[in-house]
Amino acid sequence: MQAFPLQINPEDTLREVTEINQKLLGGIKTLAGLKHSDVQVGTAPREAVYTEDKITLYRYKPVVAEDKLFPIPLFIVYALVNRPAVADLQEDRSLIRNLVKLGIDVYLIDWGYPSNADRWLTLDDYINVYVDNCVDFIREKHGLDQINLLGICQGGSMSSCYTSIHPEKVKNLILMVAPIDFHASGRSPGLINLWGGGINPDLMVAGLGNIPGDLMNFGFLMLQPFALMVQKYADMIDIVDDKAKLLNFLRMEEWIFDSPDLAGEAYKQFVKDFFQDNKLIKGEVVIGKDKVNLANITMPVLNVYAEKDHLVPPPSSRALEKVVGSKDYTDMPFPVGHIGMYVSGKAQKDLAPSIANWIKARG
Repeated sequence: MQAFPLQINPEDTLREVTEINQKLLGGIKTLAGLKHSDVQVGTAPREAVYTEDKITLYRYKPVVAEDKLFPIPLFIVYALVNRPAVADLQEDRSLIRNLVKLGIDVYLIDWGYPSNADRWLTLDDYINVYVDNCVDFIREKHGLDQINLLGICQGGSMSSCYTSIHPEKVKNLILMVAPIDFHASGRSPGLINLWGGGINPDLMVAGLGNIPGDLMNFGFLMLQPFALMVQKYADMIDIVDDKAKLLNFLRMEEWIFDSPDLAGEAYKQFVKDFFQDNKLIKGEVVIGKDKVNLANITMPVLNVYAEKDHLVPPPSSRALEKVVGSKDYTDMPFPVGHIGMYVSGKAQKDLAPSIANWIKARG
């Protein structure tokens, strides 16, 4: 077969190279004018209202009149992996800010950065001590028997456990991109492949103590190595001379690479019981002395998931409906990926109002 020589137009090549050079030059000028404070994330006004060990409970400053503030607070529990700032990346891309604007009284637990001293923290410590103490603080502060609970990603799995054990303290449960059936992978094995297959958590914890956040972060990147480690940096050339778009990119990078270590014992139990043995959906997880039965979740449930999620495949989240005891259960899909749930235009427009309206409709 005859090979056809590649035709290169020198003028087109010169023009493309010139355009790239101009963009890069503009990008260098833009970067030179930026300070680290320009790319900080998680900047919504808030106050630390309770601390214990490494954890901090924040209350976000309301922006509506007191008589317009919804009387039942919303307590957000994020994953132990990465930082909760993804829910407040910047002013125009912030689930938290949008909820606050809609009159929701928002609290959030910040897990902090575990040190070697936290090597022996268990899921019982995180769920039955830290989360429960924060819930009790909020209940006492507002004079309430129950609060609303929003669990995100791994924080959603933990919130499901908490609500099963302490149903009398939760009025409404909202989960967002939360894995429930860890073996329902759908089109992508997602986190199951990263945290479950081929991992010996006992050996890892014995050798490392705490699991380095950078190690976990590298694993996430390897789920989509070309898109997350090559393509996005190549694509950055197209926006490097646009300050607003460049700041958006840098804020996301700031969040991605801010990766706390994971307490060894808690990591070991989560991998073995949730990912490898899939005990949550089976009703076999034990947290401390308490067995988790998702049928105990009889209060209203809102389950928000991402249809294009490569980390927590939709079937893993949707499995919740079959096991909870609630008669008021709502699935709420969004046509985005896992991170798109926080940053996409569709999610920014609809997510917070949908959650706020659902909560308010249930008093």
